[in-house]
Amino acid sequence: MILTGKSAAPGAVVGSIYIYNEKYFIPAETFIEEGERVAHHERYLTIKEKAIEELEEIRQNMHKVDPAKASIFMAHKEIVDDITINEEIPAKILNDGWAGDRAIYHVYETFLSILRQAKDPLISERSADFDDVRALLLQLWHGQKNEGLSKLKEPVIVAAYDLKPSDTAKMDKEKVLAIITETGGETSHTAIISKSFGIPAVMGIEGLLTFIRQGQKAAVFAADGKVILDPEDDIALNLKINEFRRDREDAETFRGREGRTSCGVKIDIGLNISGSLEKDEELKASMYTDSVGLFRTEFLFMGRDTLPDEEEQFASYRKALEWYQNKTVIIRTLDIGADKQSPCIDIKHEDNPFLGNRGIRFCFNNPAIFKTQIRAALRASAYGDLWLMFPMVGSLEYFRMAKEFIAEIKYDLKKENIKYSDVKTGIMIEVPSIALISDLAAKEVDFASIGTNDLCQYLCAADRMNSAVDSYYQSYHPAMFRLIKEIASSFEKEGKPLSVCGELGSDPLAVPVLVGLGIRKLSMGAASVAAVKRTLASITVKKAEQIAKKTLKLHTAPEIEKFLSGK
Repeated sequence: MILTGKSAAPGAVVGSIYIYNEKYFIPAETFIEEGERVAHHERYLTIKEKAIEELEEIRQNMHKVDPAKASIFMAHKEIVDDITINEEIPAKILNDGWAGDRAIYHVYETFLSILRQAKDPLISERSADFDDVRALLLQLWHGQKNEGLSKLKEPVIVAAYDLKPSDTAKMDKEKVLAIITETGGETSHTAIISKSFGIPAVMGIEGLLTFIRQGQKAAVFAADGKVILDPEDDIALNLKINEFRRDREDAETFRGREGRTSCGVKIDIGLNISGSLEKDEELKASMYTDSVGLFRTEFLFMGRDTLPDEEEQFASYRKALEWYQNKTVIIRTLDIGADKQSPCIDIKHEDNPFLGNRGIRFCFNNPAIFKTQIRAALRASAYGDLWLMFPMVGSLEYFRMAKEFIAEIKYDLKKENIKYSDVKTGIMIEVPSIALISDLAAKEVDFASIGTNDLCQYLCAADRMNSAVDSYYQSYHPAMFRLIKEIASSFEKEGKPLSVCGELGSDPLAVPVLVGLGIRKLSMGAASVAAVKRTLASITVKKAEQIAKKTLKLHTAPEIEKFLSGK
């Protein structure tokens, strides 16, 4: 039997299914005597503090693996401390005479019922956070500890209706072959952490728990979003698994090589990083990449209650520059808002945040934060080859405004006799309005990078975080490649550097098209470097140009995908 869902993290494995059912306390509808109410209230306050301590421990452990994902548990701490919740629970106990566990359960249920009905998947998926916090509070109330997936005895395929963030954070990743769930999608916390741990995951498998049984053998082909139950042909199955492993091992042989086509043309390979090079793979990647093509500075602001000050940012940027020595480090200024939120930044709710106060718009609206970041970056520029890049630029007017901030900070630093370099300044091309005047932009900016993720969502008018419109978000849309061609031609004419730093730049199928369109710089996550270098080594520029020419003549995204995949 073959089950299908959404690919959340790639990989292929065979193993036994472990159905995970979290022990959940549903309290009785009991009232307490008036003399017990104060004791129940005090007990609630005690377990609330214990919950905060436990969440902080989880957060710190996650921070060692992936600092960006640790913000999930900072959000959980904020839920425990929510003002409204902590008014209503004591009121139910002290005024209405509800037992403490009953008050916890039903107050959280009120919030959950609202979140679950939300049409926006980003909001509805927040229900998992509230449910997770409630489960923790009830476990502590009843004096029991949920060890969850931390005590698995052997490697298994974990199957569940859903997994809460704390379940995946505490699991023994060496014992989890894959994760399959009935709910969730690419934007869920489980998907995010699965990718962080490198665990294959398939989510949104309708009716999953009605089809499987404990200990059942299954094969998971996560890249295809498929789960095969009781696979019969072990030989064919193992061949497919081994083929996947051999392919990965073969790609790895290219990791340490230069990014070059088979005809010898150099393609610069940059690294996308999220913070201060704390992860081992990012440190190692500096040895086999040509630059930091994208330093996502927003991750310095996430998972914390206070803004990073100038000294902290300066130290982080300087560390990247010193590690990369004379190689270029492109620092993208704060790109907060939309799907990237931070406890230390108060961003008002917006009905359409992807078209709202984000990127350079947020920085203009918060000049103190913007100036602190620019000042830290300019100070760090004295220690290497630092370039500054601005996100969400829709007009050259905004690029000029950003440069005025730089000029002001340079003036201040000069007066204070603080060293800095004359950094290059550029833009992210991710808004169609700036893409369509790329000929003008190329004359004015020092460099640019095409952010294909956002460019695609704005071009296709499809929210990339909304699983309901997945089929409308088409990264292979003909308009994408035609627009990239125009941008590449404009920057080549002016002799200005241009790179692609979105997901398209790390896609082995798309890379030949990009090279054929004139792209000579690609930036990606460390996990994609080997496969991209292998793809480059397999083609000549002439062949890439032929592939690009054919691609531009096709009419639809499915036609292009079929052509590129050779199907």
